[in-house]
Amino acid sequence: MKDKARQLRKNQTKAEQALWRLVRAKQVEGLKFRRQHPIQPYIVDFICPEKKLIIELDGGQHADNEAVVYDEKRTKFLESKDYTVVRFWNNEVLNNIDGVYEVILQHLR
Repeated sequence: MKDKARQLRKNQTKAEQALWRLVRAKQVEGLKFRRQHPIQPYIVDFICPEKKLIIELDGGQHADNEAVVYDEKRTKFLESKDYTVVRFWNNEVLNNIDGVYEVILQHLR
């Protein structure tokens, strides 16, 4: 699982790179984020452990019916572990990073 997470960190999408630039190094409310973090049996895109906030970025493949069902199952599992899951489409991150930032702040406060 750790090797897969490491591989995902090395091969980030453009949206993941943009969001990582935004949240790394305690740039959001002084809180630490991790990327591609394992929470068995899943690997989440971004997590703020202190606030139990998970941020997932979705590309077009997540609009497929099977992917929607899988994502809902995954979200329910993570929420059962007391995490809050916030999802953004990749194009939201790439085209409206300020709006994404505001939504993240709302969930952190």
